Amino acid sequence: MFDFLKRKPKDNAILALDIGTEIVKAAIFTIEEKQSAAGEIIGKRAIIKGFGKIRQRLGDIQNGVVTDIASVVHNCKEAIRIASQESGLTPNQMVMGIAGEFVKGATSTISYNRDEHDAKINLTELRNIVHKLEWRAFAEVRKQLSNETGYPEIDIKLVNTAIVDVRIDGYKVTNPLGFQGKQVQMSIFNSFAPLVHFSALQNIAEELDIDLLSIVSEPYAVARCLDFEDGNVSAIFMDIGGGTTDIAVVENGAVIGTKMFALGGRTFTKRLAVELNISFQEAEKLKIAYTSDKLEQKSKKIITDIIQNDTEVWLEGVILSLAEFKDLEVLPSRILLCGGGTHLGEIKETLNETKWYKKLHFARTPQASYMKPSDVGKVIDATKKIKDQQDITPMSLVNIGIELAGEETVTQKALRKVIGIMKV
Repeated sequence: MFDFLKRKPKDNAILALDIGTEIVKAAIFTIEEKQSAAGEIIGKRAIIKGFGKIRQRLGDIQNGVVTDIASVVHNCKEAIRIASQESGLTPNQMVMGIAGEFVKGATSTISYNRDEHDAKINLTELRNIVHKLEWRAFAEVRKQLSNETGYPEIDIKLVNTAIVDVRIDGYKVTNPLGFQGKQVQMSIFNSFAPLVHFSALQNIAEELDIDLLSIVSEPYAVARCLDFEDGNVSAIFMDIGGGTTDIAVVENGAVIGTKMFALGGRTFTKRLAVELNISFQEAEKLKIAYTSDKLEQKSKKIITDIIQNDTEVWLEGVILSLAEFKDLEVLPSRILLCGGGTHLGEIKETLNETKWYKKLHFARTPQASYMKPSDVGKVIDATKKIKDQQDITPMSLVNIGIELAGEETVTQKALRKVIGIMKV
């Protein structure tokens, strides 16, 4: 049942499937070992050997939620076909991304004092810590989704989970087994989604007839795509897609939480369609011409004025989302942008040139910049099709695929055991 915690053979071609509101993106990749100049194995990397894109219809996905499974399945198959033809590979495993307004992610932390601090921590005690933390997170998210949707008992599904930090008496450890100490502190990131949303993606996976390795929270995947081995990366990741804006906050290499709101690239297209009295398709072509700087100056000025109003509304969504990170003393000042919606230059300009940040707890003036494919250091694009920030999300899913194909740590095994017992 809990496919996101399973490990599968890692020598086969794997599919990363990003089912976006506007475009389905399919990346077929293989995993290989990285070697030093001396021939020593120093890690793993993924090679993208096929990449396919298919545009969705207007009614296929709304606010990040699948509304027409049959049509989305058709689009996915076409994107996979393109990637398979290019790579010459047929994937038998798949990593699928999930996002949307009601996908909730947060890091929960629990601390407790051990009665026998001279005794070594064993597996039973470790599982007990994880069990308490998972139930607390499950209850908190279920209550939050119930308040937001108006349903008293909303069914939710655990999408993915990861242990991000373990400390004993303040000292960080990677494997707590065998350690002695009085206080144990553990932080676990959990991402939940409404059951109806999650089951729609499961149905799509079944129709595609590809072994589902994992369904992954896309904001979490994006937040994990940089190399965190130094443990010092702190940033706000903003993925602006067609229907939603996904935000993830990372502090010292740990994903603190994720937030989403239903404003994306389609919002700006719809505004152009209404203001200029043209169809959505015509407005989308006009927006693309605008972002590519292919319009004359007069037309460009008209569109700039229209888009600016919606940019201010979008910015309010950002402020409200970041304001929910109350437990952080200060927010990271580094903002990294990705997604097709960031092709609108007004997004970056608004973040860098206005005083919006004064409403929030920043220590320094934040600075926004675009993510680049080269930033995802463990993923190599052999197709040469991935050019800019709009394809960071599928690259991030590929990066997660490397983790899923690796060996489990002791804490990850304990986490998988607990999740299996909880059946959430």
